[in-house]
Amino acid sequence: MDRQNIKFPNQKNTQFVTELRNKVNAYFEHKNISKQGNAGLGVKTFFMFLLYIGPLILMMTGVVNTLAGMFIAWVVMGVGMSGVGLSVMHDANHRSFSHKSWMNKLFEKSMYLLGGFPLIWQHQHNTMHHGYTNIDGFDEDIEQGALFRFSPHRPLNKLHRFQHLYFWFFYSLSTLSWITAKEFKQLFRYRREKVKLPSKKSYDRLLGELILSKLVYYILFLVLPLIFLPFAWYWIVAGFVAMHFVCGLSLSLIFGAAHIMPDALYPLPDENQELENNWAIHQLLTTTNFSPRSKAFTWFIGGLNFQVEHHLFPNISHVHYPAIAAVVRDTALKYGLPYHVQPNFYQAVKNHVIMLKRLGRI
Repeated sequence: MDRQNIKFPNQKNTQFVTELRNKVNAYFEHKNISKQGNAGLGVKTFFMFLLYIGPLILMMTGVVNTLAGMFIAWVVMGVGMSGVGLSVMHDANHRSFSHKSWMNKLFEKSMYLLGGFPLIWQHQHNTMHHGYTNIDGFDEDIEQGALFRFSPHRPLNKLHRFQHLYFWFFYSLSTLSWITAKEFKQLFRYRREKVKLPSKKSYDRLLGELILSKLVYYILFLVLPLIFLPFAWYWIVAGFVAMHFVCGLSLSLIFGAAHIMPDALYPLPDENQELENNWAIHQLLTTTNFSPRSKAFTWFIGGLNFQVEHHLFPNISHVHYPAIAAVVRDTALKYGLPYHVQPNFYQAVKNHVIMLKRLGRI
């Protein structure tokens, strides 16, 4: 498929889109507030970085000096790593963290501290995932190699019959893949496919920056602990891996509970490369909310339990999603459109497992 020519019929069923945008804009005008982050997001940013970097400082300065304490510190870092990614880096890369451009650019670079490369993530996530959600051959988030079948349009093999059992382990490896081989493979593929990344830099220069970013990450989070912490190297590596297990599982479950669900559709374009629904309705058909009443859960995972609102308004900071959710829901239902929501995270994960099992058989 030619990714450049796929089309959404955005002049079709425009009443829903127009009314929804008008209502959401009216909310911000009535409240006289910015669509970007607020002071509360600033406090959260400080907390998440403290949760991520604080335990490392405590270990490096000798405050944490027992083996059990070290493992607890690494696990807490995994929680903090998830928090920085979900609540800070994510908004910044969508340009919704702040109304100040320089601040968005600054905090998008927090991805380097997570072991990732912002430019690659922006193409994978902002362009391909948000632009072509759940479309096979376009949304890179549902293309996970031979281990998983996340779409009914992907090839089925015998291993997929067990994906609802082994996904726990491999989800936990997702950020380890991210900090090692994944982004190199993506960059080489983008170069081969002549993808136009949002940068004037050559692919050779981007490769050099990618290598440098990985080296800096490994020095900060693995080499220095190996040098200065008073434990055997294998315990330190085990702690580092534990951090990534916590983060990888968290991020993967949140994605899976939002898109790989029994109610989610996997539309394909017709022979003219056109999809059936406009972009906004497409997002409703492919996305699911979960645990909307848990303020603590919403706060910690960067409002990404309100995935419907995020996909419809990625330029709005997550701090506003709970407030506009009722507007989105009521407007969707008014036009007879679906608004998928699971009551809690447990039920969302349970249904995600059901979908994995289904995709492993048919």
